[in-house]
Amino acid sequence: MAAQLQHIGYDDKKLQRVMERLPCRDVQASMLLALMGEPEQCSYPSIFIYGHRATGKSHVIHTLLKELELPYAIVSCVECVSVGLLFEQVLLSLFGSDSVSLLSRSPSLSDFVRVYKQLCVQASAKQTRYIVLDRAELLRNMETNLLPAFLRLQELVEDNVTVIMLSEIVWDKFRPNTGCFEPLLLHFPDYSKGELQQILSEDSHPSYSPELYSAFINILLGVFYSVCRDLRELRHLAALNFYKFVEPLEQGKVKEGDTHKLWRNIEPHLKKAMQTVYLREVSSVQWEQQLQMEEKEAGAVRGLSAHAHVELPYYSKFLLIAAYLASYNPARTDKRFFLKHHGKIKKTNFLKKHEKTSNHLLGPKPFPLDRLLAIFYSVVDSRVAPTASVFCQISSLVTLQLLNQVGHDDQLDAPKYKCAVSLDFILAISRTVSFDMVKYLYDFL
Repeated sequence: MAAQLQHIGYDDKKLQRVMERLPCRDVQASMLLALMGEPEQCSYPSIFIYGHRATGKSHVIHTLLKELELPYAIVSCVECVSVGLLFEQVLLSLFGSDSVSLLSRSPSLSDFVRVYKQLCVQASAKQTRYIVLDRAELLRNMETNLLPAFLRLQELVEDNVTVIMLSEIVWDKFRPNTGCFEPLLLHFPDYSKGELQQILSEDSHPSYSPELYSAFINILLGVFYSVCRDLRELRHLAALNFYKFVEPLEQGKVKEGDTHKLWRNIEPHLKKAMQTVYLREVSSVQWEQQLQMEEKEAGAVRGLSAHAHVELPYYSKFLLIAAYLASYNPARTDKRFFLKHHGKIKKTNFLKKHEKTSNHLLGPKPFPLDRLLAIFYSVVDSRVAPTASVFCQISSLVTLQLLNQVGHDDQLDAPKYKCAVSLDFILAISRTVSFDMVKYLYDFL
């Protein structure tokens, strides 16, 4: 593999160290080294490297410049909130701290070019200087002449300097409308599953064999590869879940070669971790503490529906209560339950439970939208105007699968719904708003 990086002008031992630090990126490193040429040669003015997040762009270019001992300046455009900070970082890295004092308080591009040329006269370049601009797409939000100037900086300062731009977007969306000097393009593709397996397996735990850690990485990629191919995120997930993977080994329940039992132990934890991919709502320590608390409370919540943990807005709870009443109460009983002055109703006409089956055994029945709203305005404890917010909350309940829309979507005149929650769930919801649910259910009269 080191033979792929053999190049005139560079020490073979240094190239060997580069290859050891760049697994699965030998093709891109070899191509980049060919574009850079020999240290004393005049290199191409600008190179544009693009690819998705965590594909090794910054790591490859930083490793090459550092191990080959080339003069370089790596600047993050995220940290440079102004053009002056950007110019200062470049001069500080290439010419030292004394060079920054030559810039004015608010330097312009012409000031930067003048100072750069002045410093080049004092310290001529024996090797190609490299300026690396990470997250270079942020240059588009700065002065309009900044991006075209960096692309042809070699011509402006009359020095052997190459500007390397790193970005996550393609050059077609990066190119200014006014036109500019076209850089050389180099694409970093996503890591394949085999490459991720090889890279992550190098982080093996010192207390366990590399084969065991490789088997764990194989299981991890089998779960997460279809939804996440970010190397940094996968490395974080591996470090977070490995202790659960080896927990049966530490307790002496299984042997190291029993991968099937280890998989059965780690599977539910990986499914929980699937919900937090790319999210950093809690730290790793808080996530571990949360898992331990959930294990202790598993017996108490095992019988509840998964929807029991959904937090709903205040009026959405009343809409769901109204939907449950409309699904499990006959329409002829609405006058009895929700009308204050409904007159006398004979029990023989109203209570005929011995002649019919329980509505809860028959299942929920569909109801029109106007009936849902009529019950909602009756049970809610305050006057609510029929605004668009109420209808949006009904759509949200359908999206959450707490309500099911019956019929076709094009029935705009009279849509019908069915309530899709259980009795235990609606009782838990009604307790949060202090509503006596049993008092309004026909089956419990």
